[in-house]
Amino acid sequence: MTDDGVTHPYFDTTLPDGRRGVAALAHRGFARPGGVDSGLENSMAAFAAAVELGYRYVETDAHGTSDGVAVALHDESLDRTTDARGKVSELPWSVVRTARIGGVEPVPSLEDVLATWPAVFVNIDVKAASGIDPIAQAIERTAAHDRVCVTSFSTARRRATLARLSRPVATSAGTSEVVGFLAGARLRVPALAARALRRVDALQVPEAQKAGPLHLTVVDATTVAAAHAAGRQVHVWTPNARTEMERLVDLGVDGIVTDRADLLKEVLVERGLWAG
Repeated sequence: MTDDGVTHPYFDTTLPDGRRGVAALAHRGFARPGGVDSGLENSMAAFAAAVELGYRYVETDAHGTSDGVAVALHDESLDRTTDARGKVSELPWSVVRTARIGGVEPVPSLEDVLATWPAVFVNIDVKAASGIDPIAQAIERTAAHDRVCVTSFSTARRRATLARLSRPVATSAGTSEVVGFLAGARLRVPALAARALRRVDALQVPEAQKAGPLHLTVVDATTVAAAHAAGRQVHVWTPNARTEMERLVDLGVDGIVTDRADLLKEVLVERGLWAG
């Protein structure tokens, strides 16, 4: 990554005609029917379903077990999505691997996800400090540097993970950096917005965010333009309705993270922007 723009291979969505497509990211894989909350999210079956649909990008989350294995799981515990209970960071891999997502699918290791599909790009959210070392080790062992984006709400966790890697990977902003960027964008101070994103390649954010009684718009023409002026990409999570997807494409966002991988593909194919 340079100050003049994004150069990491992760962000290459060049189409056959030379235009740039929109990166389509399957949120925790493609877990329908049921969606993220009741489907087989973050399972090998969900990732396989996304790949079979033609997806080049999947999004996942990762924690570390008590004995240092990175697992693809959103929550800090097994309670919500599996038939087991307990915090991942307090359990060894030998126990976590026996849990079944939705009572059916095993919890996968991050290394298995990266190794099974060596041509697939993986967006990795470092969910807790327990995942820092294991995530870095999984990336190193699979030599996946050119096809991962490491992100976290915590800037410190992201930086700690990056410090353990032998080569650069793509990166996305943490909460404090997003807040700084939005302040610069809303105040129309380009230098302030750009400075907030100087250590990352992309801004991965929701369309809007609740802050107490306020409902703040995060992605609009102003913020997209400010990020692009800083040479950074904008990826948005998690629009699941056609109208939302079409609005974001019209705004010129660079990537969309969705539970409705099937619907997003339809929209991008219709627009001639499918980079799968």
